[in-house]
Parts: sequence; C-alpha cells; structure tokens
Amino acid sequence: MTNTAPATGLAPAPKNLFARFVGMLFSPRATYQSLVPAPVWFSMLALSTVLIAGFQTLPLTTPAGKQAALEQQVQQRQAFGIQTSDEAYAQMEKMQNVMPYITGGSIVVISPIIVLIFTGILFAVFNAALGGEASFKQVMSIVVHAGVISTVSAVLSGTVNYFTGRVGTVTNMGALLPMLPEKSFGSHLLGAVDLFLVWWIIVLAMGLGVLYKRRTQPIAISLLCVYAVIALGIALLKSRGGA
Repeated sequence: MTNTAPATGLAPAPKNLFARFVGMLFSPRATYQSLVPAPVWFSMLALSTVLIAGFQTLPLTTPAGKQAALEQQVQQRQAFGIQTSDEAYAQMEKMQNVMPYITGGSIVVISPIIVLIFTGILFAVFNAALGGEASFKQVMSIVVHAGVISTVSAVLSGTVNYFTGRVGTVTNMGALLPMLPEKSFGSHLLGAVDLFLVWWIIVLAMGLGVLYKRRTQPIAISLLCVYAVIALGIALLKSRGGA
C-alpha cells in the first residue's frame, strides 16, 4: 500500500472546528486532506458527543416522548418473548423520569469507547492486514470527523421527535415508507436501513481513501456490504421474534 505521508509541497491549511464540521457536510474530501497532515479529533468528538446526547434526550423531556419511550421498551421486551406485568410496567413508568439523565450519561460514556473500538478495527484492517502506514491518531481523526453525519442525524431526529412526541430515528427507510405490515421481514429490513448511516459509510470511505491513498469506491462497497449483512441479520431476528 502507498505510504500515507503527505506529498511534498504546501499542505492544506488546518481548519477550525466550525469549518471542519461544515466541511464534512459539503466538502468532506477537502476537509480530510487538511486532516491527514495535522490530525485532530478531541474537539470534534466532544462537540459531536454533546450534541448527540442532548438531542437524543430532548424528546424524553416531554410527556408524549416519555410515553413513546415506555411503549418502545414494552415492544422490545415482547420481541424477546418477555411479557410485561402491571407491576413491571409501573416500575418502568417511574423510570421515565430519570431516563433523560441515564440516556445522556450513557451516550457521553459509551460514544468515545465505540469510537476507540471502531478506530482500532479499521487501524488493524488497513495497517496490519493491508500494509498501510497511517498512525492511529490519523485513523481516529478520520473516524471522528465522519461522525459529523451521525451528529446531524441525531439533531434532526431529536428535533422532529421533540415536536411529534416520538422516539427513535426518523431517517430510516421504515419511517419513510410505513405502508408495509409492522412485523414483516420487509418492514424490519427497511427499518434497519438508515439513509444517514449510508451517507456516513460513504463519507468514512472517502476519508479512508484520502488517508491511505486508495480509491473510495472499493472501500465504500466493502463497508456497505458489511452493513447489508448486519441489516439482513437484524431483520431476520426481529421478524422471527415478532412471529
């Protein structure tokens, strides 16, 4: 694999946090090109984590959102064959008052861990398996900045859910095409296909292509195939559980 050191000549000027956030939405390749020679990640990870935690918890601060979250928990228990007694329902209902704090705190703690694990996987695949020479910090920077897409998705879903009294993402195909039977395989499959997640995969592939000087298309196809297998698996499990 080609060395990832920047080519001779003037490197792209470093961008500030706001410019990098906007750049990931409208000019991700140019933003990545500025990150490779000067990788940064902490400020973007902090911003994304705070925004995701805030907007994920926002719907849970309304009575309608709390009720929607409660019904979702009951449905999830039913999917695993667990019946909810009146006593258990009452306990779950009381927990809705603290769910915004639990949800927000969990996101703040778990999000950086997930980023570290995913960065480690990509680092191992592209460096150890494919012979790349990027640093862990460079890969971390690529992964964290691709997360801007997930952040925008959380902001959008949180805002819509706050005003509509719902919970969950509003950008999956199941939410956009609700005409299929609720517990069918097709419905679960569409529910596992998130348009923003597909966008995130493409942007991540673009960043890895810039970092490792590889074509974006093969990387994107590989990542999308992994996503497709996971989506099919989720749909199969949910449809069987619903049956």
